[in-house]
Amino acid sequence: MVRLVSVCASLSDEELALLESLAHHTHFASGSTLFTQGREAHSVYNITEGVVRLYKLLSDGRRQVVGFALPGDFLGLAMRDAFGFSADAIGEVSACSFSRSAYTALVDAKPHLLRRLHEAATHELTLAHEQMMLLGRRSAEEKLVCFLLGMQQRWARLGKPSVTVPLPMTRQDIADFLGLTIETVSRTFTRLAKDKTILIVPGGVRLMNPERMNQLAA
Repeated sequence: MVRLVSVCASLSDEELALLESLAHHTHFASGSTLFTQGREAHSVYNITEGVVRLYKLLSDGRRQVVGFALPGDFLGLAMRDAFGFSADAIGEVSACSFSRSAYTALVDAKPHLLRRLHEAATHELTLAHEQMMLLGRRSAEEKLVCFLLGMQQRWARLGKPSVTVPLPMTRQDIADFLGLTIETVSRTFTRLAKDKTILIVPGGVRLMNPERMNQLAA
């Protein structure tokens, strides 16, 4: 299923086997770092299991979470010499890593893969624009609802459509992603649960009133 939502979806079985031969299967314990902002980008990572926190450290020491990578996501696709953000494992994470030189050579030899990479980059740009909107003029409730609906859609793309949305990240992670304080996020979760828009369950939330949520997110 990971293949269907990743850049690998454009490869034949033979080409996928070639990519597999270039991969180094790696495992990251909860809280460990895949790579650090500003370090030389020698590798490209394809997440196969788990969730990864992506964040930037600002000049004043604050942390801005810029996203959460799910299975199927590639990290390090931007052809830069250094990583533009850091990546930490939320829980146990498995990934395939590829040397940038080998991966670049494969992309050069497979134009259809390059097209798929362009699609992935466009998707990432769309996500960045959506993140800018979330940090803009929306209320805390609207921001959180948009986040929950977005996570539901992303899990659905992985073949896990459900009204129950897994949230392995902490409330602080969500706050840092939405540009809110953890107190505001906690109060907003409580308010949404109190009016029966969501139900807080172990490891996530259940969307009880999707119609209202979609109205808030519109």
